[in-house]
Amino acid sequence: MKDTIIREYLNQLDIEHELSFAERIMLLRERKLSQTKCKVEREGGLDEDDYGRIVPPDGFGWQILPNHPDGSFYGYEGWTENFCSLLERHPLYLDPLDAMAGKWMFFLSRMKGPIWKPELDASHLKPLQEKYDIISGIGLDAHFAPDYRIGLELGWGGLLEKLKAFGALHEDEPQKARFYDSEVKTVRAIQDWIRRTSSLAAELAAIERHPQLRRNLQDLHEVNEWIAVKPPRTLREVCQWICWFNMASRTYNRDGAGGQLDELLRPYFERDVSEGRITEEEARFYIACLLLNDPHYYQLGGPDRHGKDMTSRVSYVILEAAAMINTSCNLTIRVHDGLDAEFFRKSVECLLANGNGWPRYSGDRALVEGFVRAGYPQELARERIAVGCNWMSLPGLEYTMNDLVKVNVAKVFEIAFCETAASGSAEPSLERLLECFRQHLKQAVETAADGIAFQLAHQAENEPELVLNLLSHGPAERGLDVSAGGARYYNMAIDGAGLATVADSLAAIEQRVVKEKRLTWKQLALWMKADYKGTGGEYVRLMMKASGRYGQGNSAGDRWGVEISGMFSELVRAQMDRYPVQFIPGWFSWANTLGLGKAVGATPDGRRAGEAINHGANPAPGFRKDGAVTAMSNIVASVQPGYGNTAPLQLELDPHLANAPGGVDKIAAYIRSIFDLGATLLNINLISREKVLEAHRDPGLHPDLIVRVTGFTAYFSMLSPEFRQLVVDRMLEAR
Repeated sequence: MKDTIIREYLNQLDIEHELSFAERIMLLRERKLSQTKCKVEREGGLDEDDYGRIVPPDGFGWQILPNHPDGSFYGYEGWTENFCSLLERHPLYLDPLDAMAGKWMFFLSRMKGPIWKPELDASHLKPLQEKYDIISGIGLDAHFAPDYRIGLELGWGGLLEKLKAFGALHEDEPQKARFYDSEVKTVRAIQDWIRRTSSLAAELAAIERHPQLRRNLQDLHEVNEWIAVKPPRTLREVCQWICWFNMASRTYNRDGAGGQLDELLRPYFERDVSEGRITEEEARFYIACLLLNDPHYYQLGGPDRHGKDMTSRVSYVILEAAAMINTSCNLTIRVHDGLDAEFFRKSVECLLANGNGWPRYSGDRALVEGFVRAGYPQELARERIAVGCNWMSLPGLEYTMNDLVKVNVAKVFEIAFCETAASGSAEPSLERLLECFRQHLKQAVETAADGIAFQLAHQAENEPELVLNLLSHGPAERGLDVSAGGARYYNMAIDGAGLATVADSLAAIEQRVVKEKRLTWKQLALWMKADYKGTGGEYVRLMMKASGRYGQGNSAGDRWGVEISGMFSELVRAQMDRYPVQFIPGWFSWANTLGLGKAVGATPDGRRAGEAINHGANPAPGFRKDGAVTAMSNIVASVQPGYGNTAPLQLELDPHLANAPGGVDKIAAYIRSIFDLGATLLNINLISREKVLEAHRDPGLHPDLIVRVTGFTAYFSMLSPEFRQLVVDRMLEAR
C-alpha cells in the first residue's frame, strides 16, 4: 500500500517554482473539488454535510469482524476490535502542499450493518413510534461535543497514562476493566495511524527533489512524530492534533462537533507570533488547512463564562483563513452585546463576499436565558456553544442526543384531525380538535422520551463512545461510557418538526370551516382523503392554502404557531416528571423534511399527501408573495422553544445585497435586531436565482456552488436531485 501511494505521489506534481501560500491553497481547493466529484460519482447524491471524507483508493479491501450472528458487531469488544482493525489498514494520505497530514475515508458506523443489538429489544416502543412517525434516535450516531482542551493539554500519550492510572483503581471491577481496556486500545490505534503517516512523510521527503515540498514533508514528519505522544506546543501542532482527533472521531461514528476554535488556538497563536516562530500569514495558512481537512462546526466570539467577549486577533485570522479556502464551512459567530463590533462587521463582509452560506450566527441572549430557565447558572449557560446543525453543547460535559430525536408534529396533527372529523358521538369543533391534538402530541412526546430512556439504558452495550469518551469529563475518571453515567449532565433534546404545516392547517380550518363555513368538517375530510383531486379539488386546495398563513405577520397562522410551540415545550419539559434527566425542546427538521412529509397525508393547509413538511421553524413555501423577511423573522423569534435549544431561521437573500450601498450595515443591523427579538440561530444563503437553476439542471456547470442546506453547508452538486429540488424551491419562493 505504501509503495502504491509513493508511485502515485511521484506522478501527481510538476512544480518547479516556490509556491506562495495563496497558490498552495488554490491547488488544495482544486484537489478538494476533484475529491468531492469522485465521491459523488461513486456514491451518488449525499444529502448531508460535505465532510472532509474522501473515497479510498481502488483495490482497498477491509471487512468487518462481526461478533454477532446477525453479521454486525456490538459493545466494547466489537467496536474496539473493528475500529482498531480499520485504522491499522486505513490508507495513508499525504499531500506535500498541505500543512496538515491525513484524510479519513470511512464511516465505520455505516459499514457494520444492523445498528442495534437484537437482544436489546425495543419492539415494545415501535407501534407508537411508527404511528406518530417518530425518529427515535435509538442507536444513532454521537451528537454531543468533546472538550478539545483535555487532549491538547495531555496529548495522546497523556491520555494513555490517564486511562492506565484510573484503570488501576478499578482493575477489580470487570465491567470497568472492559471500558479501560477498550479505551487504551483505541488510543494506541490512533497513535499508530499517526506514526505510520509520519513515517510516510519521512520516506517522501527523502525522495522529494523540490526544496519547498521537501521541507514541508520533513515538517510533517517532525510534527506528527511529536504529537503521536506529546501534547502540541505550536499552532501547527495543535491544528494537526485537532485534525487527527476529528478524523478518528468521524471514522468511528460520524461525530462532527467542534469547539470554541479561537480560544482553543489563541495561546498557541499568540506565543508563536510573539516569539517570531511564525508570521500571521503562516498562521492563516495552517488554519486554512485545518478547515479544509474537515468542515467541523466551530464557534467564534461570544462571551466567556464571566461575560467578557472572547474575540481576539486569531478570531480574525480564522475568518481570513476560511475566506482563503472559500469552500464549505461551518463557522458560527456568537452574537452578544459585548461582541467586538469590527469583528462582527468583518464576519458579515465574509458572508456577503463569499456567498457560501457562512458564517452562521447564534443569539447569545435567548440561548443563555433559556438554559438558565432550564435550571442552570448563567456562567454555565455561556459555555454552551454552537457546535452542530441546530444544536448547542457544553464541551465535554453533557450527553445530549442533539438533532437525533424528531417528533413529526404534522403526522400527530393528521391523526388528531382524522379522529375529530370521524367522530360519531359529537359534532367536530376546533376545541375538540385541539384537545385531541394535545392528547396525541402528549403520547408522541412520551414515546420519544421512552426511546431516549431506552437509549440511555443500553447504548453502552450497543455502541460505546470510545473516541468522544477520551475528551469528556468523567468517563476516564469513573470507568463509565458517556452514555451510561460518565457524563456530568444529561440534557436530552427532543425536536419537533412540521410547526408551520400544523399552524397553517389550524388557521385554514378556523377561517374556512368555522368562521366562513365554506366547507363542512366532513367535506374537508373527504377532500383531504382524495388528496384534493377530482372536479373542484384544486379550487378547494387553493382556497385552504390562501388562509391566514404562519409567517404572514399578525396572522391566524402566527397565533397558532405560538400556541403549538408553547404546547410542545410544555409537554417535552413534563417528561422530567417521568425520567431523572433534563428534556430540552427544539424545532428542527434537518434534512428529514422530505422523509417526514412522505408519512403525512394531505393536510388542511392545502398541502398534498407525501409532500415535504415545512423546514424547521420556517414558514411553508408560498406563505407570502413579497419575501416578508421581517414577518418571517418575527414569527420564528416568537416560537423559540425557550430552554437553551434552538428553532433556527433559514433565510434566503438576493446576492445583489453584497454590492448594494450599505449592504453590509443593513445585514448586520438585521442580525442584531432578530436576536434582540429572541431568535437563537440564523442561517443565510446568498445565491443567484440563475446560478441555482443552472446548477440544478446540470450540477457540472457549477461544481463549486455551495449552499447552506439546513444547519450544514454542502456542495450543491453533492445533493440528490430530490433534495436539490427542495432547496431550489425554498430559494425561489423567497425571491
